[in-house]
Amino acid sequence: QVQLVESGGGLVQPGGSLRLSCAASGFTFSNALMRWYRQAPGKEREFVAFITSTSDRTNYAESVKGRFTISRDNAKNTVYLQMNTLKPDDTAVYYCKGQYFYTEYWGQGTQVTVSS
Repeated sequence: QVQLVESGGGLVQPGGSLRLSCAASGFTFSNALMRWYRQAPGKEREFVAFITSTSDRTNYAESVKGRFTISRDNAKNTVYLQMNTLKPDDTAVYYCKGQYFYTEYWGQGTQVTVSS
């Protein structure tokens, strides 16, 4: 069955870095568009970053542009989110989403907490 499993979250101090991973299985990852979203307590889930199947195009939410980088390794069926210069406002559960043709798949999320 389809699975998206996020990992790499944790507690980090402001200004620190984390690298999230999302391992996919059960669908043709190399043909899928991939996105990261996040949801902070009491807030709506929001878009963070996007990458095409061939990595030829990416885009980012304004709030993370210049600090976060999305990438993927189709040989490993994995998408990454490198997060630098983290701020307390980045605290949220981070989710990856795969879009394969007209079907979307979500992971279970990984918690990122930015606090001193």
